[in-house]
Amino acid sequence: MDWLASLTPERRRLLAVALVVLGVLVLGVPRLVHRGAARAATPPLRVASAPAPGQGQGHGPAARAAPRLVVDVAGAVRRPGLYRLVTGLRVDDALAAAGGATARADLDAVNLAAPVADGEQIVVPVRGAAAVGAASGSGSSPSAPVDLNSATPEQLDTLPGIGPTTAEKIVAYRQQHGAFHSLAELDAVPGIGPSRIAQLKGLVVPP
Repeated sequence: MDWLASLTPERRRLLAVALVVLGVLVLGVPRLVHRGAARAATPPLRVASAPAPGQGQGHGPAARAAPRLVVDVAGAVRRPGLYRLVTGLRVDDALAAAGGATARADLDAVNLAAPVADGEQIVVPVRGAAAVGAASGSGSSPSAPVDLNSATPEQLDTLPGIGPTTAEKIVAYRQQHGAFHSLAELDAVPGIGPSRIAQLKGLVVPP
């Protein structure tokens, strides 16, 4: 250590500073390298973006391309009128599109599960004014016209000459071929002929 004693005070200070800098480099560089490696190994955080409007369920390109039909919703509903609906819906969906039934609606007289057909008129009767069916075979007629496009088999059974079997055939024909546009179209239903159609004049709609 004779060489250290022979140094001047100024050179001793420079040597001390050099040793401190060297120590910092020796101790600090491995930490910086380790921190950089850890940061490079950590994957970046990705935030999932919300789906764009119109791309949710029921609003995609397939839903927009689905065929549509037009129905007339009338009677005891909040917003009666014509509505364009997607094919495959039920009477209950058509009533929902019209704002729903009013408090006076007689929903028991409407088959809410029936498929909706293009050009169909869905009439929701007011409670107390719907057709009241008599027992089968009694021969009595309903007190109000029966809608061929929304009546249940039980309601159709109240018509003269229409029994339970024929009523089911009318509903099946309506579901397969769509709404009736005139009384004469009943001639296409098996078991119904001109004489029976004549009995129904004034008792059903459409006339």
